[in-house]
Amino acid sequence: MPACHHASVEEYTRFVHSSTNSLTYRSDLLRQQRRFVERYPDLRDWFAAPLPERFESVGYTSAGNKTPYASVVFTQMNHYLKFLALRGYAPLDWDWLIALSQIHVDKMLQHPLFASNISMLVEEAITLGYEPAVVHQTLLWSVHRIFLHRGITQVERLTMADLTEFALALDHFGDRPDVMIFFDSVEHYDKRKRTLYLGSLQLLQNVLYHRGQIQVEPRRFGQGHPGHTIIKPRMEVVIDRYLATRRVSHPDTVRNIRRTLRHFAHWLGQTHPLLEAWASVTREHVLEYADALNSMKGERTKQPFATTTKYGMLSYLSQFFHDLAAWGWEDVPAIPLLHQGDLPKLPQRIPRYIPEDQLGRLMPAIRALECPYQRAALLIARWSGARREEIQRLAFDCLDSYPDGTPRLHIPAGKTKQERLVPLNQEAAGAIRVVQTLRKGERGLRDRQTGVETRYLFMHFGKPISIHYLFESPLRKVCTTAGLLTPDHKATVTPHRFRHTVGTQLAKKGARLRTIQKILGHESAGMSIVYIGITDEDVRQDYQAVLGPGAIIAGPGAEVVRSGELAADEVQWLKSNYFKTELELGRCLRLPQEGPCECDLYLTCAKFVTSPEYAPRLRRRRKRERELVEDAISHGWQREVERHQCTIRRLEQLLTDLGEPIDGPEATD
Repeated sequence: MPACHHASVEEYTRFVHSSTNSLTYRSDLLRQQRRFVERYPDLRDWFAAPLPERFESVGYTSAGNKTPYASVVFTQMNHYLKFLALRGYAPLDWDWLIALSQIHVDKMLQHPLFASNISMLVEEAITLGYEPAVVHQTLLWSVHRIFLHRGITQVERLTMADLTEFALALDHFGDRPDVMIFFDSVEHYDKRKRTLYLGSLQLLQNVLYHRGQIQVEPRRFGQGHPGHTIIKPRMEVVIDRYLATRRVSHPDTVRNIRRTLRHFAHWLGQTHPLLEAWASVTREHVLEYADALNSMKGERTKQPFATTTKYGMLSYLSQFFHDLAAWGWEDVPAIPLLHQGDLPKLPQRIPRYIPEDQLGRLMPAIRALECPYQRAALLIARWSGARREEIQRLAFDCLDSYPDGTPRLHIPAGKTKQERLVPLNQEAAGAIRVVQTLRKGERGLRDRQTGVETRYLFMHFGKPISIHYLFESPLRKVCTTAGLLTPDHKATVTPHRFRHTVGTQLAKKGARLRTIQKILGHESAGMSIVYIGITDEDVRQDYQAVLGPGAIIAGPGAEVVRSGELAADEVQWLKSNYFKTELELGRCLRLPQEGPCECDLYLTCAKFVTSPEYAPRLRRRRKRERELVEDAISHGWQREVERHQCTIRRLEQLLTDLGEPIDGPEATD
């Protein structure tokens, strides 16, 4: 126990006389101090006494309620205890400080003996965006208690260790068997702890970080979970070692991997308690767990985290066992227990863009949003195609311009680990500039993807604004205004649909595949090509051009289409796979049951059909064949001359059948 002794009567008397002009109040303070010293001449006895007894000694009953006279007695006695703590004679313990519902130190800290600059801390919290009332009711709750615990009065002496120690003390106080003496119930204390105590510590850490006093970034102080997973020690050692290894190359996924592995290990402990090590786990155990995940779906108490799908969890497990087998660790399975083929099959969905009529109703509602942060986030999503996580992590200086003045957005490295620069609509650029004027110059935070300290664009109260506030909340509001709700009153528009809309509109207006890929940040062209010809109108027009009634077509397969010899299921397959049937000069009507094509002579194939839209390509091919004829003649290759002339005649016949001139415009793509 640190130094713990009474102050001299003379010293406390001088302080009392200098701090109040009321003779009656002076007399009461000094009388209560004498009674307390007479009862506890050795102050260490008071600290060693049970907490309920200590409260009774200053006017509290054993039930934790004040007696009729306690409001005066306790205030007077607490005055002496605060004096002892701030002078360093007897710093107060955490249990005492936590059990007290109110501690008034403001007036004492204004005394020259304890003059504090705590007002500076309050002003900086207000600068970060907090309301003054919140600061005084929340921030000072923790600051005053740390002052009394450490015997300090200057905010510069507050450290991260103080905050961490206080958070641990809050956890330990909740484990006391007599919590209900000081609070209505254990549940009441837990609620106060979540809503006030830990919130106050987080607010204090936030302010200290942005003033440069501590280096630990603002975070939510955790608390123990009653349902903490129980894992066998040998399994936990492997998990910790594996996570440390994966953290080097995949730091952004370690959190999800950890939760999945711990959830699986906990499940093993519950269902197969005799298993002590990973080496004893078999493929049957993993498959049993995969099947059990189906029954766990939606159970918040069992699911490791709601945002991860069964596919994602099993993917982490598959990678885990493959890595262990490849690395040759001891006490682990020697072969992978889960393979790619064991993972659930995911449906292949096409991007869902927002139709023009819905977009026309949605945008006015977005522009009418009162919050500039929400309005800017949705406008950026609408005009840039950026992912919502990328928008949340935009830097304060994310906006500049091309040489011609077009706004340019710097999108941070995200899912694909690549930064990118994309042009931006003037409307979205203006919304960004509005948000920039609202920033208070807070200190930057370490970016979770790059590790670089970054001043984010979307920050409030010194913390990044949540994705829920930037996207989900305003989208529900604007969809309600625009009448875009499902029958169960959910918004029909998600943040990602803006991204699909940008990709679709670029494709419809003839943007190059490389442009779509770069703007959307796709890793491969295959991810971007899905936007080419994605709209229902594109499908309808192309389908009608070949399989619709009255379509102008030519080729060996044209007669089959005209005569209606294709069965309904065959027509349906061709419609569903229409884009897969395209060739250079037309389309192939070969069905799956006929097997793969065995040759490339499609101009004479019975399954080949073409339409007028391919006429420019047919003429270009005819021109190339004529050039090849001249080349074959110069070399004396008569057989090649005949072959190319046959192709020319075939091309000319197709153009004639389509009603197209043989000598017309040629394709240039």
